[in-house]
Amino acid sequence: MEILEFKIRIKASPEKIWSVLWEDETYKEWTSAFCEGSYAVSDWNEGDKIHFMSPGGEGMNSIIEKKIPNEYMAFKHIGEIKDFKELPLNEETEKWSGYMETYRLIPDDEFTDLVSQVDVIEKHIDYFKDAFPKGLETVKELAEK
Repeated sequence: MEILEFKIRIKASPEKIWSVLWEDETYKEWTSAFCEGSYAVSDWNEGDKIHFMSPGGEGMNSIIEKKIPNEYMAFKHIGEIKDFKELPLNEETEKWSGYMETYRLIPDDEFTDLVSQVDVIEKHIDYFKDAFPKGLETVKELAEK
């Protein structure tokens, strides 16, 4: 496993960035960098399940491990979803089940630093190094409007 960190400085309040990150419409916009048409199914409460989905019914089932509004969100990824159904763990998913993905908002005067960390297996490193900065750049654009 490798931990990748991505950071972007945004001229907006933590509250504004938080809403861009997790409100349905803007979430769909910035996560299109990972998969066009992606969306999340969740009540967005700490301890709840969350499904990160593609339009075709594939995705990941996870748990909202920690949520501090306007400050910090942490997801623990559990397993895969196919045909809109959670799959039991297998040899491949056991390699990354329990991996974390976090988002931290750090205010600094009129700016806020958005810092995201994601645990990845080797075969996905290049994908995340390409997609994550694109997604965060979209968050910045939306928050600074």
